[in-house]
Amino acid sequence: MTAPKPQSGILDITPYQGGQSTAAGVERIIKLSSNESPLGPSPRAIAAYQAQALALHRYPDGNSGALAAALARHYALEPERIVCGNGSDEILALLAQAYAGPGDEVLYSQYGFLMYPITARANGAVPIAAPERNLVADVDAILARVTPKTRVVFLTNPNNPTGSYLPDEEVRRLHRGLPEDVLLVIDAAYAEYVGRNDYNPGIELVRASDNVVMTRTFSKIYGLAGLRVGWAYMPAAVAAVLQRVRGAFNVNAPAQAAAVAALADIAYTDAARTHNDIWLAWLARELGARGLEVAPSVANFLLVRFPASPRDARAADAFLAQRGILLRAMRAYGLDDCLRVSVGTEEECRLLLRGLSEFMTS
Repeated sequence: MTAPKPQSGILDITPYQGGQSTAAGVERIIKLSSNESPLGPSPRAIAAYQAQALALHRYPDGNSGALAAALARHYALEPERIVCGNGSDEILALLAQAYAGPGDEVLYSQYGFLMYPITARANGAVPIAAPERNLVADVDAILARVTPKTRVVFLTNPNNPTGSYLPDEEVRRLHRGLPEDVLLVIDAAYAEYVGRNDYNPGIELVRASDNVVMTRTFSKIYGLAGLRVGWAYMPAAVAAVLQRVRGAFNVNAPAQAAAVAALADIAYTDAARTHNDIWLAWLARELGARGLEVAPSVANFLLVRFPASPRDARAADAFLAQRGILLRAMRAYGLDDCLRVSVGTEEECRLLLRGLSEFMTS
């Protein structure tokens, strides 16, 4: 008998693995592996979520209309050019599905988000990684790999897992160098953390172009990772395409309500940003003082390079996990000597440094 066979390329996909959240035999877990907000969601978002409990038998608004309207007001955007999704991951996958197929090429930066090659292969396209320069996306390297088969270019800005970013002018230079029929997708999941004057998440470039999409998420600074809410701003023609291929009710009702409330709680978002500014800098300084190489970051995490064995990244990861402190191994990205460290609460940051000090001197 012949068993059903998946489409070509599907079995070439290495399944995505999220940050570790459990450790055997450990009572308390300090999870610094997934870049989640250490402050959690806004109390207003929690209340809005709870208020939906008695209406769970009702379908959600399939267009996420209230959420799109709130985003439009907040950022001065056109609501008809906003598409919401089950996390920004869904939107990234829909873009690949709609614009890349068998034989096409999907381009991304060497240490870009692992979902890019996954979504490419899931649609029969070929993922092409452009090398980076000092852990920063290289515009010239990306443009050098554009071919007549290129359909989509994914750019994480700021980048995960390196924490680096491209200034606005470099993003615009990348866009100018792309053919008009190539879609540039700017994945700005960590945009809310960036305070650099030369950074732009991409709104103006989207508004002025026919082939640029900016994706965002409520999973990071808004603390709603468990609800999976993402959104994107895009040309009207691209929005019309995604509205045809997305799930009919792809964002659940409690998630929509919580996201609207979180967006409105500006003071809480500001507090989350301030916390990150303080403890990101503190962690970078303290890790560097312990002889570890820390990549500059504008996000809510740090990429930390460890020396060779016996105190290498794998040993550090295991040592800390035994104490309930969970970081993110970077072997899937080809950064075997690195761990990614999310900013936690003050207590969590200090416990991490205590554990690392024990490891480095053990």
